[in-house]
Amino acid sequence: MAFLLRAARWGLCPWRGYCSRVTKGALSEDFVAALKAVVGAPHISTTAAVREQHGRDESMYSCQPPDVVVWPQNVGQVGQLVALCYRQGVPILPFGTGTGLEGGVCAVQGGVCINLTHMDRIVKVNTEDFSVVVEPGVTHRALNTYLRDSGLWFPVDPGADASLCGMAATGASGTNAVRYGTMRDNVLNLDVVLPSGELLHTAGPGRHFRKSAAGYNLTGLFVGSEGTLGLITAATLRLHPVPEATVAATCAFPSVQAAVDSTVHILQAAVPVARIEFLDDVMMDACNRYSKLDYVVAPTLFLEFHGSEQTLEEQLQRAEEITKHNGASHFSWAKEAEQRSRLWAARHNAWYAAMALRPGCKGYSTDVCVPISRLPEIVVQTKEDLKASGLTGTIVGHVGDGNFHCILLVDPKDPEELHRVKAFAQQLGRHALALHGTCTGEHGIGLGKRQLLQEEVGAVGVEVMRRLKATLDPRGLMNPGKVL
Repeated sequence: MAFLLRAARWGLCPWRGYCSRVTKGALSEDFVAALKAVVGAPHISTTAAVREQHGRDESMYSCQPPDVVVWPQNVGQVGQLVALCYRQGVPILPFGTGTGLEGGVCAVQGGVCINLTHMDRIVKVNTEDFSVVVEPGVTHRALNTYLRDSGLWFPVDPGADASLCGMAATGASGTNAVRYGTMRDNVLNLDVVLPSGELLHTAGPGRHFRKSAAGYNLTGLFVGSEGTLGLITAATLRLHPVPEATVAATCAFPSVQAAVDSTVHILQAAVPVARIEFLDDVMMDACNRYSKLDYVVAPTLFLEFHGSEQTLEEQLQRAEEITKHNGASHFSWAKEAEQRSRLWAARHNAWYAAMALRPGCKGYSTDVCVPISRLPEIVVQTKEDLKASGLTGTIVGHVGDGNFHCILLVDPKDPEELHRVKAFAQQLGRHALALHGTCTGEHGIGLGKRQLLQEEVGAVGVEVMRRLKATLDPRGLMNPGKVL
């Protein structure tokens, strides 16, 4: 297994925008026929266009595509496919919506891509227990549409309409995390097909309790594992009551320091904000152009509050006092759903607005997260470093939980620019680590952050992860080249 893992590492060159193939070539006709026998001929493809589509996500990485793509229709077929691939020594790559940002779907060793989007049932909603069971093809927007009349919702929102099981696999987060937590806080149980083809229920079949002290936390092990330990075929998720009332707001600031200081002060004052997002002046200008808005081009906070009408009034008053003390201006409040949607349009379209700054380029998003007390220091320094780098980029982030992103625009055909992006991202990651933070708050390790992972958790931590990987995936075939 150690050899396989080393080969996967040596076969990667993500910052050059491609990955080398380290397997022996295309799959045999007999093997492809065996795959067809499991899923049926209409649910398998070896065409170049389909394979290329499944060999990339929203990241800057461009890798070799898988050898074949299959669409299982149920968990039984997933188990058969995985067991068949494992017996033949063929790499296995899970695929959801392809909205990841760390190259997690890249087929660095070829193999079989298992597209799970045809398994898209909302299996069961337990309204009295505030939980739901979903298959891997269900996205978070589809789930909330389904729940619209139930009085419940699922608040983890990464921006893109990602699949919920994919979000569990990457440990995703989003704009509501400051109040409702990340996927790690909202996954109660997982169904996982192991490399052997066996089906594991991480908390026991059908169980959806809120807490347990029963043995090792297997659910937590697979949340954030990025398909390297098994394929998630169902997730039991925690639901939350829809708030009685919601109010959103934006306010502009004279400086990055003033905006981020306001974030820290609001949290220290225990104002129960549901969302608090930061966009720098470059990002606001890009959003104005892309979404045809007219916000002030200045460092800006987007805030949202959930609760009763009475409590919201108090929260808004306190937040406004704090932000004005830090020099905020151009307040814009919105209570009606349509008004809130327009107000939040800039934040939701931030990635695509940034991409529009340099058409034809790829985007790379950094993903550091630090303790909230260190947030002003690192954001201000990052803004200065970004200006000095000569790179085109913006700053945007879920600053309520210390997480922010630099969205960098890069020409993948320009080696010098790629090198500068790599250097900037590594410098920022190490700055976050020096402040006792993490190199990834929500995107995962994927292809590009494996060295930073080692620096973050240390040699002993990485070795424990390798042992876990070796126990569950001794042949190193589950999404090879990622995380470790």
